[in-house]
Amino acid sequence: MRKILVQLDTDPRPSVFDRVVAVDAGVDELMSYGGITPDNVEPLVHGAMFTRGGDGLKNTAIFVGGSDVAAGEQLLARVVKTFFGPVRVSVLMDSNGSNTTAAAAVLLARKHLPLRDAPVLVLAGTGPVGHRAAQLLASEGAAVRVGSRTTQKAAQTCEAIRAAVAGANVTPVATSEPDSLKSACDGVQLIIAAGAAGIELLSAEDRRQIKSLKVAIDVNAVPPLGIGGVEVMDRAKERDGVICYGAIGVGGTKMKIHKAALARLFEGNTQVLDTDAIYRIGETLA
Repeated sequence: MRKILVQLDTDPRPSVFDRVVAVDAGVDELMSYGGITPDNVEPLVHGAMFTRGGDGLKNTAIFVGGSDVAAGEQLLARVVKTFFGPVRVSVLMDSNGSNTTAAAAVLLARKHLPLRDAPVLVLAGTGPVGHRAAQLLASEGAAVRVGSRTTQKAAQTCEAIRAAVAGANVTPVATSEPDSLKSACDGVQLIIAAGAAGIELLSAEDRRQIKSLKVAIDVNAVPPLGIGGVEVMDRAKERDGVICYGAIGVGGTKMKIHKAALARLFEGNTQVLDTDAIYRIGETLA
């Protein structure tokens, strides 16, 4: 029985990137739909659920994607709600690559630094990738500082992480002003920058002043990069005594996780692969 992936994209046009990765991951048939919302998704989910029965259900799966991560989360919830009993298929949510990118960044950091109790800072920690990276770091027992332009916004993300991770050690920090950024960076061993494209969050000069810093990871590929002095192709490149990763350096691991997660979908029909599950898949690839 052929493996069918139903791509449900919240954008008007389904992502070409996600389509190419699906093909490279070995999907036999790819059905792509754009402009999908919680209000119009049910018939598409029913089509995946009711056309194959029994053990055949594991050969159909759903991928939720698109550029809007919040919309993807809402769509995933509606897809799962549509299932009933054993009549269901596995589903993977990776809108804007947020889950696979965050998983890759944290797993790469873990290669160089024991994360338990380590003081770490996630710049732009309230964004899609930053939030997930901070959550995964908290699940590893790190002392996570969640950076944002305002402490209030960072506090909201910290609250959400505490709801997802029991005992999470997360602290909101403001990083918009030089003094507050310096304070947020004080004593950290790891910085992950997960901001919007083309925005520098930490200059090279400021980075060099953080004597405790051991690992710097920047997932922004559009100049100027999020961390000054880190190059997009860096992969465990030592700069000023700090192990550095750029977006392409992280991207190789992200792609491996993405493909492995797609393959995992077809091992059974009951899986819901979101942040934590995708991270666990990444761990098996180390």
